[in-house]
Amino acid sequence: MHYQDALAEEIRDSAARLLAEDVGPGDITAQLIDASTMATARVITREAAVLCGVAWVDELFRRLDASVSLRWHSADGDRLDAGQAFLELEGPARSLLTGERAALNLLQTLSGTATRTRHYVDLLDGTGVRLLDTRKTLPGLRLAQKYAVTCGGGHNHRIGLYDAFLIKENHIAACGSIEAAVKEARDIARELSVEVEVETFDELDQALSAGADVVMLDNFSLDDMREAVRRNASRATLEASGNVDETTLRTIAETGVDCISSGALTKDVKAIDLSMRLIQY
Repeated sequence: MHYQDALAEEIRDSAARLLAEDVGPGDITAQLIDASTMATARVITREAAVLCGVAWVDELFRRLDASVSLRWHSADGDRLDAGQAFLELEGPARSLLTGERAALNLLQTLSGTATRTRHYVDLLDGTGVRLLDTRKTLPGLRLAQKYAVTCGGGHNHRIGLYDAFLIKENHIAACGSIEAAVKEARDIARELSVEVEVETFDELDQALSAGADVVMLDNFSLDDMREAVRRNASRATLEASGNVDETTLRTIAETGVDCISSGALTKDVKAIDLSMRLIQY
């Protein structure tokens, strides 16, 4: 399935799951409000953020109550200032309140991923190094978080186990050697990228000799990364991984590697503080 098609399907499925887990057979508290009562609501962020999740919220309210209208004042990838109102909703008060938590849960999580990514991308400004995510995503939110990373200016590593080879220590041991593992990968799917994770210079030399497209330098020191760049001589794309945080990101980039991957973009996400208030009813 094409990535965009898969993402569209994920948006539909996510909206359905969010409503199912929160609303279930019905919102009993919303029944306190007369069904004919109409309202306007506004969503604000209490902290600076990068917005992500517009399509998910649109789909959620479409499923919940298609009569609710949403007016977005910002788009995915836009920077938001603390206190900024970025969405207004109009419709039955019951529907606005029923969809509130499911919508905010999704928005705050994806915006948190996009915001962390943008912060890291800003730290890399001027280096030319690409920031990559990993498969360390929240369960059930793989494509959503991968999309959020791109909204923050980052790049996607492989989406799953099916769209690129990443040959690690255990694969190498089972295959017998790096050369044998790379050859087998080429035989299986020549059109896919082949990446080899290495921990030593000897493994680096083997990966390069085997013709790996990408070599991941796993927990290399800064000096060793510089030496790896020299040995590589642009034959393969060099990816740095391990010990990556906001204090080390820039110095790693300055070693000359091509990209840096970080699981913190998705697995350690801090939700953005969002709030919805009825402003007219």
